[in-house]
Amino acid sequence: MIVGLTGGIGSGKTTVAKMFQEFDIPVYIADDEAKKLMVTSKFIKRKLIALFGDKVYVQGQLNKPLISHAIFNDKEKLKQMNAIVHPRVGQHFDRWVKKQNTPYVLKESAILFESGGADQCDLIVTVTAPKEIRIERVLERDDSSKEKVESIMANQLGEKEKIAKSNFVIHNLNLEETQKQVREIHLKILQKVG
Repeated sequence: MIVGLTGGIGSGKTTVAKMFQEFDIPVYIADDEAKKLMVTSKFIKRKLIALFGDKVYVQGQLNKPLISHAIFNDKEKLKQMNAIVHPRVGQHFDRWVKKQNTPYVLKESAILFESGGADQCDLIVTVTAPKEIRIERVLERDDSSKEKVESIMANQLGEKEKIAKSNFVIHNLNLEETQKQVREIHLKILQKVG
């Protein structure tokens, strides 16, 4: 069974994913895998150079500031980039799933619904927290501005829509409570698999 794990920026998806890993559940972090593929896939590299120009790679590495700047205010460019990267991530995920031998696997992605990744999932778990707390968390962990975080939020599906499309919701406000919610959901998923 494939369980999608999603939530907006700063919701605590990575923290929740680690809690599921404590139950020996394999986790596929789509964002990390996408970044790896953007550097290793010849197909993706060719397409990104065509989209952003030669300077999109510097000494074989992705020029993240150039991409961030290009897609910051250009939703069309973001859409084009996602159309190049996400189908390849989906194929990579399919191969990864076949190698797992557990009752279920977790696919963690901030844009699970937006990228079409939810279509691969049997169940969806959304991690949520109030907007101000999410912004605060991101500002603490990243070298970012409130404006940039709000721009990322604007490009992600709203919390209400994510929750409406989900089977389970984790309200991530304090770690102890979050851990309790993860355990309950893990046991419910195991019952469904059973």
